[in-house]
Amino acid sequence: MLDLDRMPTHVAVIMDGNGRWAKRNNVSRLSGHNAGMNAMKEIVRRASDLGIRYLTVYAFSTENWKRSEEEVSGIFRLLVKFVRLDLAELDEKNVRVRALGDYSVIPAAAKKSLEDTLETTKDNTGMQFNIALNYGSRNEITRAVNRIVQDVREGRLQGEVTEEMISRRLYTGEECGNIPDPDLIIRTSGEERLSNFLLWQSAYSEFIFTDTLWPDFTPEEFETLIERYQSRDRRFGGRK
Repeated sequence: MLDLDRMPTHVAVIMDGNGRWAKRNNVSRLSGHNAGMNAMKEIVRRASDLGIRYLTVYAFSTENWKRSEEEVSGIFRLLVKFVRLDLAELDEKNVRVRALGDYSVIPAAAKKSLEDTLETTKDNTGMQFNIALNYGSRNEITRAVNRIVQDVREGRLQGEVTEEMISRRLYTGEECGNIPDPDLIIRTSGEERLSNFLLWQSAYSEFIFTDTLWPDFTPEEFETLIERYQSRDRRFGGRK
């Protein structure tokens, strides 16, 4: 049974399998992404209802620009659609939306919709919903190190570089409220890799992989995977 008193503080999700779902169901890849967007909305609702404090989803990686122009533009049109239809509900549920990654380069309409969402929900105190958009973890770590180098050059920082210095300069650091490292990372579709997602932050995360394609991933399966997480003994490198 799900123990509501032992919920993970931060759950991160690699939403994989939209394209394979589309092929399996003989529909366009964009239809697969639309189905995936609907699945994401259900998981956001359930995570908020369960009292999870942080939910992070891998929406668009720095590598996803390699896909066809038609698919990429379609993904960002769906983002605009999601924001337009669901912003009121997110705000009503007291969800705060934050963005991880360099979203300055995404299409103008998607950028405006995202910024409207960030502004509208900025004072909300419920679950923080982090959308990793044009995000790549190696890029994030490199960016953090370069910010430290700049601080040293300009005299704002002295001494040895520490883990805490790097953590504060990641997207998950000060600019997004110092998000705690994920307790649980879920990846759908049967793939068992991180794909450049939260590499620094996942040092002691628990991983669960499921064969379910993302558009078929339900709130009920989400709860089942959290139950599996709760059955694990987390020692963080120590001995029991």
